[in-house]
Amino acid sequence: MSQTGHILRTAQDLLNQHGLLSSDLGNFADNEGRLDITAAIYRAATGETPNSFINDPKDARRLIEANEAVVTAVRWVSAVLPTQPPHDPDSGIDDHIEHLAYWLLEPDIFLGRYLNTSDVIGVLGRAADAADNVTDIPQQRPAA
Repeated sequence: MSQTGHILRTAQDLLNQHGLLSSDLGNFADNEGRLDITAAIYRAATGETPNSFINDPKDARRLIEANEAVVTAVRWVSAVLPTQPPHDPDSGIDDHIEHLAYWLLEPDIFLGRYLNTSDVIGVLGRAADAADNVTDIPQQRPAA
């Protein structure tokens, strides 16, 4: 099992235990212990959920982006989603953190409903399997 696969499987357990936060308030966690996908990945990798995840999204994002293992795991989840991450054409950078957050805000067109904790746990499992079996994160955008 790869390090990324282990992190993503641990994130599955955390979401199962604490619940999924899927609001558009910008926070990564709430006072009841619920975590969004990225916060679950961060906690799986570090063993902690900093207070900024509840009340300071900008600082929380800096913490996430500073952790290479977390960024790699987030990119794997983004790669298995059926949608594309937001792309900044000026910088050429895809925003995988936003991709995970906004993916939950729209109803799934195939299911005809909003996604729930079980759906997210399934996606984390697919991303973990991909991370364990593929050597590089697949490119989501065709070369221009």
